[in-house]
Amino acid sequence: MIAEIGKTLIVLGAGILLLGGLLWLGGRTLKHFPIGRLPGDILVQNEHFTFYFPLTTGILLSLSLSALLWLGKLISSR
Repeated sequence: MIAEIGKTLIVLGAGILLLGGLLWLGGRTLKHFPIGRLPGDILVQNEHFTFYFPLTTGILLSLSLSALLWLGKLISSR
């Protein structure tokens, strides 16, 4: 059981390291990536008030993370 927790922590750490490296190296190119400004995201601006709700972005991120976790579970069970 402890060995499985150790493996899981190593995989999570490697994933976080990889994601951080991609964000660090791709900083200039990710500025132009429309995540957070997709059609379906709700933006209400007023003179004294701004409300932003990233509905489409949240759904897209949820589906992407679900697919990644499903793939991870599929690979680890083999």
